[in-house]
Amino acid sequence: MPMEYGSIEGLDKKISRILHGTIMLKSDAEEEGFALLDGVYALGVNAFDCAHIYGGGQCERVLGKWIESRGVRDEVVILTKGAHHSGDRKRVTPFDITSELHDSFARCRTDFIDIYVLHRDDLDAEVGPIVEVLNEHKAAGRIGVFGGSNWTVPRLQEANEYAYKHNLEAFTVSSPNYSLAEQVKEPWADCISLSGPENADNRAWYAEQKMPLFTWSSLAQGFFCGRFTRETFEDYKENLPGSCVDAYCYEPNFTRLDRAGELAAEKGLSVPQVALAFILNQPLNIFSLIGVFHPDECKANIEALNLKLSEAELDWLDLKRDDR
Repeated sequence: MPMEYGSIEGLDKKISRILHGTIMLKSDAEEEGFALLDGVYALGVNAFDCAHIYGGGQCERVLGKWIESRGVRDEVVILTKGAHHSGDRKRVTPFDITSELHDSFARCRTDFIDIYVLHRDDLDAEVGPIVEVLNEHKAAGRIGVFGGSNWTVPRLQEANEYAYKHNLEAFTVSSPNYSLAEQVKEPWADCISLSGPENADNRAWYAEQKMPLFTWSSLAQGFFCGRFTRETFEDYKENLPGSCVDAYCYEPNFTRLDRAGELAAEKGLSVPQVALAFILNQPLNIFSLIGVFHPDECKANIEALNLKLSEAELDWLDLKRDDR
């Protein structure tokens, strides 16, 4: 199955619809990390998701060494995130953004980040200085496009209104959670999700804006891993993170899981593939961030990318109708 690619205004490279999440890369397992990166790249993945905080810097370092050793910097797209809160303070400040961006340059062995995303927001911080410092780095040729992860729609609107009023570049990408499962409780504080009926207006806003979305956790932290059904859940429950149980393990989502299993059986695919296909078939400009541990998992994800679901199937999976 071929990879699909999209494009983003402001970048001159095509971007694979599936980005490889690099959180599993480790400096003491560099050979294995390189083999994994070689494998997903050979399958058509040319975009990689990372963050300043991942692995205490190990993930960016291994990714950077691989890119340099393979000589593929001009072909690949680096998305990295910065300004995550610490245990002491919120860090969405011009100083922290600039400091972490330069750390990422050193680790990734580059002087340019294609897509730079603020890992968190601070609702107590004025948007003006944030927008201005990002524009400073873009004007200097240090970043291509920029956006926010876990930024609410009203906060993005506020930032972009400031940008327009001051003739500055606006936030042009967003990276929220999105899965077939409705997020009943936040798995952690200020986790912004597009899932469920309560977020229909936010999804409509993104569709109207045509803003590229780099969505994560399409399997709802393992809820759609395919290793359990509602009947076997109690036996498997201890294998799931507590945040998954708290956020997703409720009756409406078990019905979604039932239906994903039914559709997967009909199409000869797996539950994870159907869950991912649900996201990739939405009428939104979606790129999916997925970390795999073996290239074969990437192959399965590409099969999901090529699975076309009808509007009736999408609505049935999401409990909007009882038939398909």
